[in-house]
Amino acid sequence: MTARNINSLNGFELLYSLVGIPSVSGQEAGAAHFLAHWMAAHDFDEAFVDASGSAVGVRDGGADADGRRRDLILLGHIDTVPGLVPVRIEDGRLYGRGAVDAKGPLAAFAVAASQVPPRPGWRLIVIGATEEETVTSKGARHALGQYRPDLVVIGEPSGWDRVTLGYKGRLLTDVWVRRTVAHTASPAPTACEAAVDYWQRVRSRLEAVNTGRERPWDRVLAALRSFDSATDGLEQSAHLLLGFRLPPDFGPEALKALLQAAGEGIEGLELRFWGDEVAYQSDKNNPLVRAFLAAIRSQGGRPGFVLKTGTSDMNIVGPVWRCPIIAYGPGDSTLDHTPDEYIALAEWERGVAVLRTALDLLMSSDV
Repeated sequence: MTARNINSLNGFELLYSLVGIPSVSGQEAGAAHFLAHWMAAHDFDEAFVDASGSAVGVRDGGADADGRRRDLILLGHIDTVPGLVPVRIEDGRLYGRGAVDAKGPLAAFAVAASQVPPRPGWRLIVIGATEEETVTSKGARHALGQYRPDLVVIGEPSGWDRVTLGYKGRLLTDVWVRRTVAHTASPAPTACEAAVDYWQRVRSRLEAVNTGRERPWDRVLAALRSFDSATDGLEQSAHLLLGFRLPPDFGPEALKALLQAAGEGIEGLELRFWGDEVAYQSDKNNPLVRAFLAAIRSQGGRPGFVLKTGTSDMNIVGPVWRCPIIAYGPGDSTLDHTPDEYIALAEWERGVAVLRTALDLLMSSDV
């Protein structure tokens, strides 16, 4: 398969074109306008770029005989992390930044929605949200004030035959240690040494918290994301950026208390907490889940459930909308953010078929 004949295949032209438009968080305008124009040309009743910069498409079946209309939102994200991955097709795989995370699922949403017109009583809304890859989650937070959906599917790679039920929480922490410069022969610990000591204290305390917690979902996961130091000849400073993924029973506030306690006695230590998100896990006994399990089986799959150790816009909208919610999308999430990010085109097509079947089942039912 080559780029020249991709337009002849079912829906692939959208996937290929969308992946080819750079859209690092905060710079999504080109991709958002492209997607909105595509939806306008493919039978969406409305298609526009909203105040947050997100692309939105609506297919509205109007009210049913009883005057009801339910909203089913397909909330993907159109932004990507930085890093150039040349867009190309090799061995049935589309390479490019965002092919998996998460333009692949978003394009699948748009294509499936264009192929299944909503029934009376349903409004189908596709959103390509901005800034999901940053702590701002601008598009999802804007959507919170615009909609009160009855069902929500988050567009993230789960693999075509799996359904994601939850995402861990998050806390980011900037750590500074500042000290007066001393002679290099001085026995006093340097700012860098004190910062390393703090990191070791944190790891030790988290080992105690994680005792008996076997699954990654249940553990507090910690990462030292960056370490730098500086001096002006009078003061020396060391800076750490720490990232934490949190289980449902150990939220940001509990971790903040642990981090503050770990720093007791360290001279010149300062902490700044940001990016707080609590973990969110949805219920699997509802019509949304049942429709997706049936749709996966219809394509010959054996469906399974996933709990993710990262975060997504489910963490933002789930606690507020409080309706049945899952995440779904074709693609291998282990390829997220990697230099070789790609999506298998056969899997993507199967994911579209699953979405199309699930949407048809949901809008044919009395949820």
